[in-house]
Amino acid sequence: MEAGWKWGSVFGTSMLELWAAIPLGFALQLPAVVTGILSAIGAMASAGIVIFLGGSLRSWLIKRFEKKGKRQGRMVRIWDKYGVIGLGLASPLITGAPLGAAIGISLGAPTGKLMWWMSVGIVIWSVILTAAVSFGFLHFFQ
Repeated sequence: MEAGWKWGSVFGTSMLELWAAIPLGFALQLPAVVTGILSAIGAMASAGIVIFLGGSLRSWLIKRFEKKGKRQGRMVRIWDKYGVIGLGLASPLITGAPLGAAIGISLGAPTGKLMWWMSVGIVIWSVILTAAVSFGFLHFFQ
């Protein structure tokens, strides 16, 4: 039962912030592979919820940005330069998966393509962050 709440904690935290979930998994003494997988799945789940259930969110965001004339910020610059691929690869690290997905749908990214590239970005950053924390802990305790 104890493993269940640990897994749930890492999964739930990763739905909000990938950066926080991976160190949490290590703090809860979960294996690195389990921590990385749970973190990636949680982040993908939150991105998917925002992308596929966010039609009304998209409308609201478009109205909000059009009213204020805002098209600025790091993610918009990435979008303008690299499109959905750049947004999908960078946003899990820079803004987190849910906000990156919301930005993507507000900028008109196709949902399937956005989900694919968000998933690729989440997996890449989950592996990198999990390895970095894992090697950092190993080095620290030796």
